[in-house]
Amino acid sequence: MNITLAQAEKAIVAAKAKSIAIDTKMNIAVVDGGANLVAFGRMDGAWLGSLDISIKKAKTARYFDMNTGVIGELSQPGQALFNIEHSNNGLITFPGGVPIKNAAGEIIGAIGVSGSSVENDHTVAETGASAV
Repeated sequence: MNITLAQAEKAIVAAKAKSIAIDTKMNIAVVDGGANLVAFGRMDGAWLGSLDISIKKAKTARYFDMNTGVIGELSQPGQALFNIEHSNNGLITFPGGVPIKNAAGEIIGAIGVSGSSVENDHTVAETGASAV
C-alpha cells in the first residue's frame, strides 16, 4: 500500500500548522512506500539548505521503517549501524524523519522535516505522520 497524494497533502498541512504553532519555518517532504517523493512544501523563509535534508530524512525513515533519530542512535561509533549514513547516496541519521502508517498499522510512506532544531523537526514530523 502507498500513501495517496491526498494523504501526503494532509500530512503537510498538519506539519505546517505545527510549525506555525511553535514559530518555526520548515521544509516538509512526504515519500511513498517506494521512497519516491509524493509531496513537498517549503514554508516561506525556510532554510534552502534544509530542503534536501527533509527529503533525505523522509527517504531514510522509509528505507529502514524507523524514525531517523533511532537510526542515529544505532549509527554511533561502536554501534551496529556505524557509518550507515554513507549508504544509499547519503542518509540523514538525526531526528525529523518518521514513517507514516495507515489505519491497519502498515507503513505506506514517510515524512521528513527540516528547518529548526532536531527536537522541533521531530515534533513537526510526528504531527504530520499522525494526521494520516
